[in-house]
Parts: sequence; C-alpha cells; structure tokens
Amino acid sequence: MSTEPALEVRNLTVDYPGRGGRPFRAVDALSLSLRAGDTLALVGESGSGKSTVVRALSRLVRHTAGSVRLEGREKVSGEEYRRAVQMVFQDPFASLNPAHTVDHHLRRPLLATHRARRGGEADAAVAQLLESVNLVPAGDVARKRPHELSGGQRQRVAIARALATEPRVLLADEPVSMLDVSIRLEILNLLDRARRQRQLALLYVTHDLATARHFSDEVMVMYRGRVVEHGPSDDVILTPRHPYTQLLAAAARGRSGGAVAPSTARGAQPPRDEGCAFRGRCPLATAACARPVRVQQVGPGHTVRCVQVANAR
Repeated sequence: MSTEPALEVRNLTVDYPGRGGRPFRAVDALSLSLRAGDTLALVGESGSGKSTVVRALSRLVRHTAGSVRLEGREKVSGEEYRRAVQMVFQDPFASLNPAHTVDHHLRRPLLATHRARRGGEADAAVAQLLESVNLVPAGDVARKRPHELSGGQRQRVAIARALATEPRVLLADEPVSMLDVSIRLEILNLLDRARRQRQLALLYVTHDLATARHFSDEVMVMYRGRVVEHGPSDDVILTPRHPYTQLLAAAARGRSGGAVAPSTARGAQPPRDEGCAFRGRCPLATAACARPVRVQQVGPGHTVRCVQVANAR
C-alpha cells in the first residue's frame, strides 16, 4: 500500500479576474495533505476561500500556482483524476439534472468508468449504491426524478453518484448547510461511514465548528484565502490560539464578547500584503502585524500564523 497522501497540495494559489485588470487572490499559498481514512475539516466564514479550494481540487477552476499530487504524482490524466477525486456539492437541488431519473444519474458514471457493464450488472450496481446510502427500496427510488425526492434524499443520491467511481478522495463542500436541521446529522454520519468503510480521504468544508470537531481528525482555519491555524481538531477548537479562531469558537458557543469587530466591517480590512489579514479586526494587533508573518508551531501538529502568538512564547 502506498505511504503517500491520497492528495497532497503545496502552495496552492487561485486568482480571479478583478477590477482594473488586477487579479483578486481567493486562495494564497495553501498547503494540505489528505490521507486515506482521515478527515480534514476546512472552516472559516463565507468568503474565506473554502469553496474555491474545493473547486480548484476538483479541477472546476484552474489554480494560478502551486502543485496538486494524487498519491505522489502531479502528472495525472484528467480521466484518472476525475475517477479518484469526487465532489459532493452544497446544493442538492442544483447538483442533479431534473430531466433524468436517479437510475440515470448513477448508471452513467458506472458505465463511463467501466465499473459495471450494461444490463443486469449495471442494474445490480445501481441498487447497491442506493442501498449503501439508505435509499430503499432501491428499485422504486431509481425510477424517480429529483423533484420527487426530499432534499436529504437528493443529497444521498449525490453521495451515491460520487461513490460510483470508487474514488480515493471525497470533497464535501458544505454538504448539509441547505438541508433541514433534522437530517443533517444523518447525512454527516453517512459520509463518515463511507469514509471509514472505503478508506476515503475526506475534505469536509464547513463553517460549523461543532461538526468539524466531531467528524474530523484535523481542522484547518482559513481567513481571506490564508490558513491561520491548523492542527488536531480538539486542540484547534477547544484551545484555539489565533484570535480569528477564538472568534469563531466564541461565536459557536453563542458569545463573541464584543472584543473582535464583526466580519461586516469591511472598511477595517487591511490591504492584501504579507502581514496578517486579520489585523483590521484583531484587538491584539500592533504595527508588527503588518510585517510578514511566519507560521509558528504551538503544539504537536498544531500551527498558527500569528505574530502575537509568537511573541507570547
């Protein structure tokens, strides 16, 4: 078995066209490793760059710089990469074609990747996929179209479709944020079971720190395209070191304390440079925060990008 990470990302940078010909940097030199059987949660506010990371890793957008290695190889054909790296989208209502049945959505990737042959073999494979995501009786569900399903059922179909190619990496972009609260836990448990049974490397994108801690081995916190804290999930969420992570943790507990400016205070944001992007909202910010900030290790596998943390050591 390969000892290489299922997916390894180094210095990933993504720029979008901006006003006046100046590019807008959505992701800035991000590095991460996804290992088989493990879950990495990518957390942060809306606009932090989380979804752009997922779209770049799924090759829906091109990255400007950096490298993406699949099991140690950077040069991987598009067909092989698409089989190995699958995505579960945020919106189950938009991710399925309303004109086609559930059977069509699942049969197509099975045939395209030669996981099953036409006829009875494909019929059995479709039924097996539906049963694996608790959609039964499989025959009845397969004949339905997306509009005949609930939001949770649609997301289960989307997960089954992602699993049809027998991927090694699963990218889940806010997979439960548009679902009823009553079924969110069921979908997360389904993803977690698939990860364990199939030894998938799972990237779970969310703004919910509680589920990030419960369902992930590690947590990576993003702010304005940069990683500000990364480490074991309990360490990052229970004992956050970066002021931004502390803000997220306090908000999750229902008390921000008023010490940090809200995210709507765009006028307080500093220009993009090598300094800390959070300094416009940080109560601990000093002039030193405008200078280049190095990543500091504050515990086993726990790193923080913060001048004040470094000075406090």
